Amino acid sequence: MRVDPLAKTKRPISVLALGFRPFFLAAGIAAILSVLVWLAMLTGHFPQPGYLAGPAWHAHEMLFGYLAAVIAGFLLTAVRNWSGMDTPTGAALAGLVALWFAARLMPWLGLPPFLVALTDVAFFPVLAFALRRPLWFGPNPVNRVFLLLFAGMTLASALVHLDVLGALPGGAARGHRLMLDLVILTMLLVSGRVMPFFIERGIAGAKPRSFQLVERLTFLLAAALLLADLVQPYGTQAGAFAIALGLVLLVRIIGWHDRRLWTTPMLTVLYVGLLWLALGLILDGLPAFTDLPARGALHTLTIGAIGVVTLGMMSRVAVGHTGRAMQAARLTIVAFVLINFAAGLRGLAPLIYPAGYHTWLMSAGLCWILAFGLFLWVHAPMLVAPRPDGRPG
Repeated sequence: MRVDPLAKTKRPISVLALGFRPFFLAAGIAAILSVLVWLAMLTGHFPQPGYLAGPAWHAHEMLFGYLAAVIAGFLLTAVRNWSGMDTPTGAALAGLVALWFAARLMPWLGLPPFLVALTDVAFFPVLAFALRRPLWFGPNPVNRVFLLLFAGMTLASALVHLDVLGALPGGAARGHRLMLDLVILTMLLVSGRVMPFFIERGIAGAKPRSFQLVERLTFLLAAALLLADLVQPYGTQAGAFAIALGLVLLVRIIGWHDRRLWTTPMLTVLYVGLLWLALGLILDGLPAFTDLPARGALHTLTIGAIGVVTLGMMSRVAVGHTGRAMQAARLTIVAFVLINFAAGLRGLAPLIYPAGYHTWLMSAGLCWILAFGLFLWVHAPMLVAPRPDGRPG
C-alpha cells in the first residue's frame, strides 16, 4: 500500500509521527550520557554497572546504544520513502523505543543477567520484524540486504552477551568488532545510495560520478574485512583488506567531489565523515604491518567516521523531514566542527603524542558532549513539534 502524504488520518503525537523523531532524540541523549558516564567511571566519580562493566560497557553503549538508535531512526524513515509503504508510528514506535531504552537501563538494576542479555539482543530482531514488509515487498529487492544486516547485528550482540554470561570467552571483543564492521558496511551501502543524490539536489549542475568496478570492489572488500575480523581481528589478512578498502573508498568519494560542497555545510559534514572513514580504515589496517599499536586508531573510525556521518545525517534528516529548508543553523555548524575536533583529539593525537593520552581523552570527550548538546539544542524542538507545513511525519 503506497503512502499518501496528504491523507487525512488520525495522527499520532508529533514525537511518534515517524521513526527519526524519538530515535534521534534518544541517540542525542545517549551520545551525551554514555560518554559523560564513561569519563566519570574512568576518573572514579561514577560506579561501574553490575553487568557489562569497564571498556566493554563503553563499546557496547556506543555501538548498540547510540548507533542502534541512529540506525533505527534512519531506516524507519528512509525505508518508508524508498518503498512507499508504512513503517511503525504511534504506539508501535513507542514500543520499539521502550525496548531500546530498557536495554540501556537494565545493566544498572541488578536484574538477572539472562534477562538483561535477552532484552538487548531482542532489539534488532524486533526492528527487522517491524520493517519486514517494506524491506521484503518494496519495489527495490536490494533493500532486503538490511534484513541480513539486522541478522548480523543480532549475532554480534549475542556474541557479547555470551561472553558476559561465561559461555563464550572472548566473544565480547569479536561481537563488538563484528558490529563495527557491519556499521561500516551499512554506511557504505547508504552513502552510495544517498550521497550522489544529495550532491545533485544540493548543488546546481553537480554531476557526481560512480564507477561500477569501484562499487563492486567496495562491497567485496568490506565483506572480506568482516569475515577476516571474525577469524582473526587485526591479523595480516584483515589489515590488508582494511587498507585496500580505505584506498578504494578514497577513489569512490573523489568521484563524488564537487568543490562547491565545501560551502554547503550539510554536505561538507557527510563528505568529511567519509574521508574519516577512508583514513580510519587505512590506519586500522596498518598495525598488521607496522609498529602502530592494534586499535590505536580505532577512534578515527568510531568518532571520525561514524560520529561525524551520523551527526551530519541526523541533522539533515531532522531538518528535511520536519519540512524546513535544508540549511544548517550556526550552532549546528559549530557542532560539526566540534565533532571533528573530537575525532582528531581522540583518534589522531594519541598516535602523534602518546604521553598526552589523558588530555586527549578528556578533551575529545568534552568536544563530543558539546557537539551533541548543540545538536539537541537546535533539533530537539523540531523533533517534538508538528511539521510547520501541516503535513504528516
